[in-house]
Amino acid sequence: MDNLDYGIIGNCKSAALISKDGSVDWCCLPQFDSPSVFGKLLDDKIGGSFGFKVDDSYQISQQYIDNTVILVTKFNNGLDAFEVRDFMPRYYKETGAYNAPPEFVRYIKHLSGKPSVRVIYNPKLEYAKGETSTYVKNDFVVSLTDNEAFDTLFLYTDLNKEKVVKGEEIAIKSDHFFLVGYHEKLFTPTLENIFLEYERTKVYWLNWMERTTTFKSYNKQIARSAMTLKLLSYDKTGAVLAAVTTSLPETIGEVRNWDYRFCWIRDASMVIKVMSTMGHKNMAKRYLKFIISLIPDKDEKLQIMYGINGEKQLTEEFLEHLSGYKDSSPVRIGNAAYKQKQNDIFGILMDMIHQLLLNFSNDIEDGEDLWNITKGIVWVVNKHWQEPDKGIWEFRSEDQHFTFSKVLCWTAVDKAIKVAKLLGKTNKLARWQLLEEAIKEDIMVNAWSDKAKAFTQSYGSEDLDASVLLMESYGFIDAKHPKYVSTVKAIGRELSNDGLLYRYKNQDDFGLPSSSFTICTFWYINSLYKIGEEKSAVEQFEKLLSYSNHLGLFSEDLDFKTKRLLGNFPQAYSHLALIETAINLSKVTKDEKVKDILS
Repeated sequence: MDNLDYGIIGNCKSAALISKDGSVDWCCLPQFDSPSVFGKLLDDKIGGSFGFKVDDSYQISQQYIDNTVILVTKFNNGLDAFEVRDFMPRYYKETGAYNAPPEFVRYIKHLSGKPSVRVIYNPKLEYAKGETSTYVKNDFVVSLTDNEAFDTLFLYTDLNKEKVVKGEEIAIKSDHFFLVGYHEKLFTPTLENIFLEYERTKVYWLNWMERTTTFKSYNKQIARSAMTLKLLSYDKTGAVLAAVTTSLPETIGEVRNWDYRFCWIRDASMVIKVMSTMGHKNMAKRYLKFIISLIPDKDEKLQIMYGINGEKQLTEEFLEHLSGYKDSSPVRIGNAAYKQKQNDIFGILMDMIHQLLLNFSNDIEDGEDLWNITKGIVWVVNKHWQEPDKGIWEFRSEDQHFTFSKVLCWTAVDKAIKVAKLLGKTNKLARWQLLEEAIKEDIMVNAWSDKAKAFTQSYGSEDLDASVLLMESYGFIDAKHPKYVSTVKAIGRELSNDGLLYRYKNQDDFGLPSSSFTICTFWYINSLYKIGEEKSAVEQFEKLLSYSNHLGLFSEDLDFKTKRLLGNFPQAYSHLALIETAINLSKVTKDEKVKDILS
């Protein structure tokens, strides 16, 4: 498999990635950031997988059931055919709580003839660090490891368990099931139970999509992206993950490999802003509670990222026994970026809080907490906005005065002023307005380069950076302002490569990037639309959509030459930007009067 041709299934507790030919190549249980139980994605030989082997006469196709995250892989040779319907159970119980156990189901649907299949069931627990032993018992198959840590995994099926484990040929004459779970079940599952789980899960997603705003243009892509963002949310705490994988490289064979199974305040806040605009209040409320839980003391500094259960220490380590995706090592768990200082997170968080108050002003339970956070953010910005930081791209070298960070410090104060007005708190407004003006003047003087004819990456530099395109989105500058138009055109000239954008072209800690950061191309298309180049924006957007995988999913990066998906997957950043851009461009293609979520 040369591309990230995977589908994602999940239940807001964990997720699994399933290849185009129906193999579970990545799954962590019992939750997103647990050690992998199937990790072939990161090591072809020892990682472990759960798939199906059929002879060459079979054609294999794959798609989602519309408006759900149930993934269907069809095996068909013209006479003999069956489907594998993969899902992680998620539905409401009578108590009103969710049923979302740490398990996934593979429902085998017999379609025609007498298909024959061999099952490849090869779990490798604890990131395949040691030996995983698998035993057939009366009611289930159990796999366990006790090398470095004790861990177990259970497989239930109504097929012959010995044949399954040994990979012997099995005839599919009727419907069957597999259930892979972290816990031993109290009651042995039956096909009837499993079918009920399937139907309940399908209904859950159909209902969820019914509550999602629909659009006449690009609705299919918006819907798939919205469901993907939902799958990246962690119900227990409200955290939102950047992606469900670790160490998928930005460039094959290089070392830009990071663990993305964490909650970045920046990414998550952007996701929640978009999802709240699409009507998903509960996601927003859970995330707000997560943020509130992270700031118990008024003087506590906000980190740029946290573990999905609110962990503050995310120590980075290497899994040297794994060869990495396409031999791109190292494989990392943890992320040392948690120690970095990035001043932009305050503006992005404040922007999200303002959006939620606009959308759900009559239904926000934590108004006092939000006002406390608002005051705290302005206090921090006032104290630190003049300091350099690591910036949005998390440069691991020397701190700089990044333009994007300064703009988002301005945004923090601008949105705080708007929140204060919404809440009727006016006693700080005069002081905050002076601060807002001071930051704006500082940016206009120091971020503009006459030579580059653009706002540049950092004060005093000539380097261009795609992140400054967001100056307009956050309301810092008007789209028709000559300096903004000039910046968009300069970035198009200098950072575009065959229709895809570099984040920046200057050397970073690891040399010149050789892949495109997907969100940057979406930002650029949005900016073209904003400055009035609507036809070009639509053309470039539709071309970019064609670079998704076969299921409409995007990773973090795209290879400039081959358009191959690279980086962690599926990527929240890419899908939230797709939604924003699609909503804007739907006005062009259908003259649809839709609320502009970037205003």
